Amino acid sequence: MRTLRKNEAKARLAAGKHVIALEGLNHADTVERLGPMNPHAVWFEGEHNLVSPPNIADLTRAADLAGTTSIVRVNRVEEGIIYQALDLGAQGVAVPHVDTREDAETVVRAAKFSPLGKRGMYGSRQGLGDPEFFKKANDETLIVVFIEDVIALDNLDEILKVDHIDVFLVGPGDMSQSMGHLGEPFHPEVTRALEDAVKQIVSAGRIPGTVGNHSNVARYMELGARFFLTSPLEWIDTGYQDLRARVGATR
Repeated sequence: MRTLRKNEAKARLAAGKHVIALEGLNHADTVERLGPMNPHAVWFEGEHNLVSPPNIADLTRAADLAGTTSIVRVNRVEEGIIYQALDLGAQGVAVPHVDTREDAETVVRAAKFSPLGKRGMYGSRQGLGDPEFFKKANDETLIVVFIEDVIALDNLDEILKVDHIDVFLVGPGDMSQSMGHLGEPFHPEVTRALEDAVKQIVSAGRIPGTVGNHSNVARYMELGARFFLTSPLEWIDTGYQDLRARVGATR
């Protein structure tokens, strides 16, 4: 008899550890080949990329083979879209533009079965063969909500009152345009707003996250962030430049 696979990223957060989620890996073969790296989580991009119901099952199956947590970012706050990603095998969902307490409540309602929510009673590929799936699923489902608009900052106190959300991720990209700094995600005013939001999330006893890179991850960890969405491209470039230097390449 099969049993529902443990959500390792969610367990790490519950234990007070950090989680790094790798984005940009929207191909099953790539995810599977990264398995020996033991990534905490892989992030499948359904807001800005071609991750959608036809390929979510294969992508999340590859994550299972790699032994990592699969997180699908859907493209909006909508109940059916959220629980469909979970039905197709995702261990977690990330939802953009959660701007109000009502938005946050909708996300939880969609991602959790009764008594915490009203996720549709279809099940999930993750739970095939486990007769206890519906009793276990809520404990193993990871929820990430994006705080990425000025209105969300204004409503953050109320949003943080919504239970069963694992990570409140402050996003610099959309926040920059919301603040009038289009294309400047690292503008000082944007960075200050994000840092203040992280402090507010920590003060409320919740877990903040952000987009992490070599230059900012130490600062955000100091502030209390424990979830980092990151692209491996920076690491690849660093390794490539190191190799070029080792072979004496000049161009």
